[in-house]
Amino acid sequence: MQYLNTSTLEMQPMNCKRMWIRKENLDILLVPAGLIIMFGYHLFLLYRILTAPHTTVIGYENHNKMAWVERMMLADPNNMGLALQVISSNESAATFLASISITLSSLIGTWFGSSSNNLLINKLIYGDTSPPTTSLKYITLLAFFLIAFASFVQSARYFVHANFLISTPNTDMPVKYVQLAVIRGSNFSLLGLRALYFATTLLLWIFGPIPMVVSSVAMVIILNFLDNNSIPLHPYRVPMGQNLVKRISEEGIAADRATVHHGG
Repeated sequence: MQYLNTSTLEMQPMNCKRMWIRKENLDILLVPAGLIIMFGYHLFLLYRILTAPHTTVIGYENHNKMAWVERMMLADPNNMGLALQVISSNESAATFLASISITLSSLIGTWFGSSSNNLLINKLIYGDTSPPTTSLKYITLLAFFLIAFASFVQSARYFVHANFLISTPNTDMPVKYVQLAVIRGSNFSLLGLRALYFATTLLLWIFGPIPMVVSSVAMVIILNFLDNNSIPLHPYRVPMGQNLVKRISEEGIAADRATVHHGG
């Protein structure tokens, strides 16, 4: 009897372990792990942007955009059409991505309302297929698409504002104002793209927690490769000749104004 009691006690932990790794419990383990991997990488990326922006593609691009705005503001006002064209193209891209995000949100809402009892999908999923878990899948996916939509709308807003600032005639508009609008528009566009990356991993959660966590790991590996920058930041120094021409033009404009003023 003592031998039988010992074997029974040894089998109880094994049975508990088998019950714990059932497919209904995979969502509790794998889905938070995938989200932690994604959020952890982006928190690390944010830390790198704040402390060492030159090591990231985001910091490298922002540096070039600030230099571009400065050069456009120093250029001839008659050649301002190129700057307006570039900003308008970014605005159009943000508007297009915003429309795509809200369209996908509508499709997800329609799919959620019509496929809650789809037995074929439930049979293909290796994981929890209960109605609460299914509802959570669609709600989180919808939330990230809405975040992407809001981010792209804000991006288009800032690009429109930059368009107004850079095209204002006869004014001493500070360069920092235009730089701030362009950088904020770019950052909101980047935030919308990151929300779409999260939505991609959550979209695979519909087919089970295993594809979701695998896609999270693959996404972090790909993003880590794409976000690293090894190109040194260019100083963008203004040539001496350009400074001289600018100073002469400014002096000429000031002299003309003084002549008109005294003549009046």
